[in-house]
Formats: sequence, C-alpha cells, structure tokens
Amino acid sequence: MKKPIGIFDSGVGGLTVYKAIRESFPEEDLVYFGDTARVPYGPKSENTVIEYSVQNSRFLLQAGIKILIVACNTSSAVALDHLKQLTEIPIIGVIQPGAELAAQQTVNQRIGVIGTEGTIRSGAYTRAITEILPGAQVFSQACPLFVPFVEEGWVSGSTAKEVVAEYLSFYQGLDIDTLVLGCTHYPLLKGLIGEMMGEKVTLVDSAEAITGYLGSLLPREYDGTAGTDRFFVSDNEAKFAQIAERILGRKPGQLRRVRLFESWFAD
Repeated sequence: MKKPIGIFDSGVGGLTVYKAIRESFPEEDLVYFGDTARVPYGPKSENTVIEYSVQNSRFLLQAGIKILIVACNTSSAVALDHLKQLTEIPIIGVIQPGAELAAQQTVNQRIGVIGTEGTIRSGAYTRAITEILPGAQVFSQACPLFVPFVEEGWVSGSTAKEVVAEYLSFYQGLDIDTLVLGCTHYPLLKGLIGEMMGEKVTLVDSAEAITGYLGSLLPREYDGTAGTDRFFVSDNEAKFAQIAERILGRKPGQLRRVRLFESWFAD
C-alpha cells in the first residue's frame, strides 16, 4: 500500500508548499493539516510552538506517512529536533532549503530575511545561510501582520500595500540583492513584496526549494495515476476552503475539521 506524504502548517500558508509538491509529484498521496484554531505561531513562545508541532506531527503520523514536511517556518526553526525524536521517517523543514536557494541566488552576499517574530528571533536563517556563505551579511525583519492578513485573505488593496511598505522600509539603503520569504504565508503577498523591493531583488520562496529535497527521497515511478489529497484543519473549515480555492485554483477535496487527540486513521 502506498504511503502518503504529510504536511503541516499553522494555517493556510503551507498550501504554497502543498501546491509545489502536488505539481512536482502528481503521483503522490498527500495529507495536509492546517492548525487554523491556533494560528499564528510566530508570536508564541518556543515551548508552545514545540508542543503544537509535536501534536500536529503525531496526528499526521497516524496516517502512516512516509515523509513529514514541516511547512511552518516557525516550527522548522525551533521544533525540528524534537520532531525527529517521534519517528524515524525523513522530516523536512523549510529553513535549510530556503537558505540554500538564497545562497545560490545572491551575488553580493547581502541577503534579507522576513519572517514571523518566532522565526526571526530564533536566528535560524542567519545560521543556515552563513554556514553556507560565511561572508554573507543577513538582514532580518519580523513582519508579524503578514500572517493574519493572509489568513483573512487580504493580499491586495491599499491597506495590505501600506503594511508591506512599512515593514519593507527597513531594507532601504541596505543594498540586498536577495530576500527570503521566511514564512510559507508570505508568497501569497509576493506581488506586493516584489513591487516594493524592485526587480533587482530576487525573492526566494522555500516552497519552491523544498521539492528538490523531496526529489532525492522519492523514486519517480509515475504511471499516470493521480495521487489523492486529504485536508484537515483544527477550526473554521469554510474559511480555509475559501482561501485554499484562491491559492490552488480549485476547491480542496476531502476537507474535515478534526480534534487532534482523536484517531482519524484507524482504518
């Protein structure tokens, strides 16, 4: 029996990772969990993020997954070591793929990183980038309002534009040539971010980088049979479905709200 790939995020942002994986690996079965009852993770303490991440992972492990994708940057920054104690299956976070792609893209080694308060506070991107490029200068900026804006579907319009401009004003005069979108929600604001940063700054999306990691773990045996999709959330499935349809261009099938401490995969 084919085992699925599990993906979790604090909310809808991880759908950017899901979409990239689905497009690159159409034959794979995918199980997605969005912790919409407790989003955002960024402002929460490290201990709380670890606790939530462990609960999310245990839920997906019930499905017999073969690989766990931690699509939440905050969870990737603080919880990966704890999650690796739960299982022997491969666990992929979004920090390392994003850092490696940024290191490949930069020319002047002046790199910006935007993320949640938790991700920026952890310093995970700075460590990962400077391990690859010891001479790189990394300029990090927390953008805590981006996640709630995306969760509400406010990814365009004057208000969103003003908020993006306010946060990104931090980079004026810093001469960065690469900007890491250090939260899987942020690619949904890519249009506004790109407009503010200009054509000389390359935007790095971890969702695009992560498929390369998966490719090294998965045999390519596509026989034309499409993989299945299951979506789970911890709250407000109607709102999730609405935003997901905008991200994916279709309604998410097999969407259910769950309580994390119940068994859903007994069969």
